[in-house]
Amino acid sequence: MPAARVLVVDDESTIRVALRRFFTRLGWDVDEAPSGEIALAKLLGAEDAHPFQLVICDLRMPGLSGIDLHDRLASARPAILDRIIFSSGDLVSEEVADFIEATSCLVLQKPFELSALLQTVQRLDANNDKSASGSG
Repeated sequence: MPAARVLVVDDESTIRVALRRFFTRLGWDVDEAPSGEIALAKLLGAEDAHPFQLVICDLRMPGLSGIDLHDRLASARPAILDRIIFSSGDLVSEEVADFIEATSCLVLQKPFELSALLQTVQRLDANNDKSASGSG
């Protein structure tokens, strides 16, 4: 059975490198996208053969932001939204606050501890397991 796949989307290379190391140690297959545009292409192209079980995505990026990526996926591949954890260092801006309130997506405030990320991944897995078992 192939390793679980994660896509790390962030315009900051240091964050992508740190998350790559973290998930690689956990046995995940890690892919990276330095922009929302690249992430969208990867997510739309990988759905069938080797889908991503998890996406970690920065909300605030130049070009196609995490919010924009969410909106594009909501119309093109809404099932992916259940597998996304967003992150941002700016949870108080009106745009980000409105996004968090309007969606059920999980959001981590940057900077975050890797232990908090792991707990959030586990919470996401638990939520998806409940949905898959037909409760709700």
